[in-house]
Amino acid sequence: MGLDDRDALRVLYAAFRKGPACDEMIRRFYSRWFALDVSLRDKFPPDMAGQRAAFAHALNWVYGELVAQRAEEPVQFLAQLGKDHRKYGVTEAHYETLREALYATLRSDLADEWSDAVDEAARQSLNLITGVMSGAADADDGPAWWDGTVIEHLRVSRDLAVVRLQLDRPLHYHPGQYVNVSIPQCPRRWRYLTPAIPPDESGAIEFHVRAVTGGLVSTAIVGETRPGDRWRLSSPHGGLQVDRDGGDVLMVAGSTGLAPMRSIIMDLARWADNPRVHVFFGGRYPCELYDLPTLWQIAAQNPWLSVSPVSEYTADPPWASEYPDVTPPRGLHVRQTGRLPEVVTKYGSWSDRQILICGGPDMVQATKKALIAKGAPPERIQHDPLCS
Repeated sequence: MGLDDRDALRVLYAAFRKGPACDEMIRRFYSRWFALDVSLRDKFPPDMAGQRAAFAHALNWVYGELVAQRAEEPVQFLAQLGKDHRKYGVTEAHYETLREALYATLRSDLADEWSDAVDEAARQSLNLITGVMSGAADADDGPAWWDGTVIEHLRVSRDLAVVRLQLDRPLHYHPGQYVNVSIPQCPRRWRYLTPAIPPDESGAIEFHVRAVTGGLVSTAIVGETRPGDRWRLSSPHGGLQVDRDGGDVLMVAGSTGLAPMRSIIMDLARWADNPRVHVFFGGRYPCELYDLPTLWQIAAQNPWLSVSPVSEYTADPPWASEYPDVTPPRGLHVRQTGRLPEVVTKYGSWSDRQILICGGPDMVQATKKALIAKGAPPERIQHDPLCS
């Protein structure tokens, strides 16, 4: 039965469930893959921990969708990955060795659960994964990457920065999509960032970045990036969007998860008639609601937009005085205190809305779970697949 056999697919799905067993399996897969083609090792960073985690997470999501018999989103996601991987110089031969190494690793690790049905599901699913990626890469005749120069770096909070670049050529993307970024401070380490403005024909682009504990790239962007640095960007990913004919909208943004929402809102502002959009924008401290001034300005000119700032703590820490004041004018956007999932669901299920959530994976999952518990239809909730 292959891809129609949910029980067999569940065995493969469980193999990529987060935990020590999965970590070890992914480690063995990469060792096997590099043994098949030693030239591959130079395409990856010295520290493989982040790469292994991202690979396992992506496959866990893909197999979860296949178990649910939802093929459309995984195919789109894999096609985008295939196009994006051209920036590494990945060839069809690399996909063949990947399929061979991953099949052998799964068969070895799942020996006690391996059966003819699991074998057929593994073969068909791996053919799908590598075939879609390889086919999409071959079919894409656009640039494999875009280079650009940092023209402005603004430290807006202790661990938050706004970075503006001028690309050598325009990058076309849909507002809400994200790209993979490489910076000179961390060669061969790529990080997903979301443009905070709609695509610009002049090649201007802006990113909002928060330094993540242990994150070499994000820490370097916030603390070490300077005007003149040359960045490299991949082709765009993701399908986060608003259907202007699909009813009113709820957006939930945690910290720099505001970036895709901001891009979509700016794009909507081109139109006179839009669905109502309500944004909950959250941070740990009031001072970390770094882009409220932009939201005030847009809302002041567009009555379809309303904004609810949310902070986990009532007062700012002492270091806040070193950064721009984002306190709203009196009576505008009254700030609430609490965690985003609780504050958002305090107002009900929002079941009649298109719902977009973006931020850290824990926040995204907690908010999604809370909304579904309140009665929001899961099919109306959008978020980055990598936060699944």
